[in-house]
Amino acid sequence: MIEGVKIKKLKRFSDDRGYLTEVLKENEDTFVQVKQTTYTESYPGVIKAFHWHKNQTDVWFVIKGEAQVVMYDKREGSSTNDETQVVYAGESNPCIILIPRGVAHGYRVLGTEKVGLLYHTDQAYNPSDPDEERIPHDDSSIGFDWATESK
Repeated sequence: MIEGVKIKKLKRFSDDRGYLTEVLKENEDTFVQVKQTTYTESYPGVIKAFHWHKNQTDVWFVIKGEAQVVMYDKREGSSTNDETQVVYAGESNPCIILIPRGVAHGYRVLGTEKVGLLYHTDQAYNPSDPDEERIPHDDSSIGFDWATESK
């Protein structure tokens, strides 16, 4: 597990009307002071990776579909520098993923449905000075194999 990454398994409170899930809550270790919330959808088979932030912490919640979330620690001096962590998130595994600044991250849409990703950030996006650095999904320094393994 990458130092500083936090995963919170979400609980569903169900009854005959449906269910409720608390996503982000003050005083939990996955909470950040939210400066912006964004929602995105991606089509089946799409890989959106990698990017990282110098100043921003992300808190991700895959609302619909299934995603393979991949994180790579590029922080020099971190005890988990150059380590990769994979989390399968979505309807079958509802969870919150806190991604610290300096950790490259991205995801692949699994299955035949779109992925809906809601994410909160502790910094607001500034289009004139974006805090986002991109790395190709197949970058050899990360060396992550996005292919589904036959088991």
